Amino acid sequence: MTTPTVRISKDQHIWAYSADMEAVVNVDPGTVIEIETWDCFTGQVQSESDTLEKLDISRINSATGPIHVNGAEPGDSLSVTLIDIKPNAQGAGMCIPEWGQLIDQVKSPVTRIFKVIDGIIHMNEKVSWPVRPMFGVIGVAPAEGEIATFLAGRHGGNMDDQLNGIGATIHLPVFQPGGKLAIGDMHASMGDGEISGTGVEIGGTAIIKVDLIKGKHGGWPVTETADSWITHGISADSLDDALKSACEEAAKLLVDQWGFTMEDAFIFLSVAGDLGIAQYCHPSPGSIIAKMRVPKIAAAPHPFS
Repeated sequence: MTTPTVRISKDQHIWAYSADMEAVVNVDPGTVIEIETWDCFTGQVQSESDTLEKLDISRINSATGPIHVNGAEPGDSLSVTLIDIKPNAQGAGMCIPEWGQLIDQVKSPVTRIFKVIDGIIHMNEKVSWPVRPMFGVIGVAPAEGEIATFLAGRHGGNMDDQLNGIGATIHLPVFQPGGKLAIGDMHASMGDGEISGTGVEIGGTAIIKVDLIKGKHGGWPVTETADSWITHGISADSLDDALKSACEEAAKLLVDQWGFTMEDAFIFLSVAGDLGIAQYCHPSPGSIIAKMRVPKIAAAPHPFS
């Protein structure tokens, strides 16, 4: 594993992505960084008696950073590779009043504490499974104004895509000089949809590498894995709009970067792509995130040519 040359503490964090936020460190493209992150509750949940109504909601979803990447300019992509993610020993999940597809069938608020031991998550004596660590919040400074880390948008933010895990590279469109990257909301495991509103919320450390793709970017963040690239679509309140945006973004990259006709892109995505939902803990307020997985083939091996 590449040795990090920069380390950033969880105490250096933000609660919102803003166009004018100040970076805590400046690095060159290619730099390997060790970051420490809080859990999404910023350490407030330590037992099953710590339910949501007892928490300071203003201390939710901190993101470590911001990181200024030298040479990043609007029109570029800031590419963040998640080399390794190491969760701490304890995390939490919740049933949150008025949140999620099954909320009418459960008692709430309820908190469950999970133990992470030797790469295995333990929910209770009977239920356990291997860790699948990922980050919910990965983003950069927006084009203007301020966006809370709880929300997602074209700048990234709280995308909650479980594919943003070890080995993935997230290509973020740059809107401000330096990009100003910040990362947080680690999960030891999270399912597609995050239907109760939480994954296994946990703190930990990660090794990341930052790079640039000059002069090319998506309309939304694009995730790249060993065998696929994944576009995203985000809406405040419409699943249909989010799904359509994810499809449109994938088709646009196939057409603009790889010379597909729109008709061939449409058909290819229908027969070989996978349309899915990253986050939809309906009817909670906030962002709905859809994703389109495009398999890597010789005709379109990456999101950008």
